[in-house]
Amino acid sequence: MSGISGLSVPTFDAWARDELVAVERALEAWVPGDAPAGLGEAMRYGVLDGGKRLRPLLVRAACEAVGGAGDAALRAAVAVELIHAYSLVHDDMPCMDNDVLRRGKPTVHVKYGEAQAMLAGDAMQALAFEVLTPDEGMTPALQARLVALLARSAGHAGMAGGQAIDLASIGRGLDEAELRDMHRRKTGALLQASVMMGAACGQPSAAVQQALSDYGWAIGLAFQVVDDILDVTQSAATLGKTAGKDQNDNKPTFVTVLGLGAARAHAQMLRRQAHEALAASGLGAAAGRLAVLADKVVEREN
Repeated sequence: MSGISGLSVPTFDAWARDELVAVERALEAWVPGDAPAGLGEAMRYGVLDGGKRLRPLLVRAACEAVGGAGDAALRAAVAVELIHAYSLVHDDMPCMDNDVLRRGKPTVHVKYGEAQAMLAGDAMQALAFEVLTPDEGMTPALQARLVALLARSAGHAGMAGGQAIDLASIGRGLDEAELRDMHRRKTGALLQASVMMGAACGQPSAAVQQALSDYGWAIGLAFQVVDDILDVTQSAATLGKTAGKDQNDNKPTFVTVLGLGAARAHAQMLRRQAHEALAASGLGAAAGRLAVLADKVVEREN
């Protein structure tokens, strides 16, 4: 049971299955297979049929919590997943994290070559903003708000900036505050933006927006803490990507900085903070799906 709403897990799971089908269908429809010179094939390989789709679920759950427009939220969900997928394609390349396995299959650059992988990521990033700016069905103000939220979370102040810090930190120590700042940008910003993009599809008060922002911040950091734990406790077969890679690459993680036990305790603290933010929002049962998502972010180790 979710502490905020009493929403049962089976009820949540049925909702999530329906939402994931809708998101997958939209991705299938909007990611072009006929882009020239095999580019479409590489794009579709990088984004379809894989991944937890956590960010789209956060968009859709936040939209539902504030009574927002579902059609706009679907576009926002697809856009944020395209940005996430492009970042993985680029991060896996030899010049970045140099990984050969993603979502249980060869990474895009392994299958299609480095140049095609770079272009596929570039094209997915551009497509995300195209999806957010249809000719009809969304007001210009909403389009601008969604574009701004996504761009800020993906750029120098968010994901790209965090990745830059990550690469610069190889082989040197970071304290807890520096590590938190890096992952607030690299991982947390896009997760927080997912929540805020869903909320932007409605008309929440300033107080609700702040509470949802606090929730997004907490689960964004919790997601990375748990990722660091999984990297040292799970196999590559379970993870769908190379296990132990951060440790092997001498990268600072929450496990190396805090220790495994303290990292687990930190993830639980962040889950409590997420639930407290939802309680402060005053949304009540409407935030039930967000509450379950916070639990699922932290419980991935089990």
